[in-house]
Amino acid sequence: MPPSPLRVGLTTYDLSVPWGDVHKQVALTPMPYVAMAQRSGGLALLIPPAPPEAVVDHWAASTLDLLDALVVIGGNDVDPTLYGQAAHERTHATARGRDEAELALLRGAIERDLPVLAICRGHQLLNVALGGTLHQHLPDLLGHEDHQIGSGRYSPRRVRTVPGTRTAALHGAELVVSCSHHQGIDQLGDGLKVTAWSVEDDGGNGVIEAVELEGARFCLGVQWHPEDQADERPFLALVDAVAAARRR
Repeated sequence: MPPSPLRVGLTTYDLSVPWGDVHKQVALTPMPYVAMAQRSGGLALLIPPAPPEAVVDHWAASTLDLLDALVVIGGNDVDPTLYGQAAHERTHATARGRDEAELALLRGAIERDLPVLAICRGHQLLNVALGGTLHQHLPDLLGHEDHQIGSGRYSPRRVRTVPGTRTAALHGAELVVSCSHHQGIDQLGDGLKVTAWSVEDDGGNGVIEAVELEGARFCLGVQWHPEDQADERPFLALVDAVAAARRR
């Protein structure tokens, strides 16, 4: 009998989209995420939003029972009340239900030591799940908008990794990544360590671009979008962490 597939859960947007002559509500994950999970040897399973009547922690536990690994994808801004702040005037398009559902998935996955890859908004949510906070509008901190040149548009950014980390082992000392974000990590969540920073043109302090959870089998957050560059490395590492556990 062949081995069972490595089941990689990917979170989804809850969106209203054109559907013929009408609009319909959909659970949507951009195909590049799906393609990277599949090309890395995983079976991509889309996680629809928690139903309104669900007890979120129970829903998350039941969902995680089906998975070998979790990918939390990008999206809109995180509701700042979840990390104890009032909304900045540029914080927009928050979705409290999605936030709470994905926070429950992240906390449940960490409790189980389920391998996690958290991308862009997912990277920010990982920090919030562990008690951290966010910068709500990075141009206030950096003085430029180069990390997000437009909604849904990516810009190249140089990133420098921290030597001796998993991130450095995967990506080398420096890389150019695809970015689209105006928020980022401020105060670091419990147990997280910074493993990459953005390289700013003026030589000033950069943005936290990657984090890892110390002691976890595999828990990596990246502020950039590896799926936009068809960069399989973090997805391969995620799937390899599952396969390694199965071999034990």
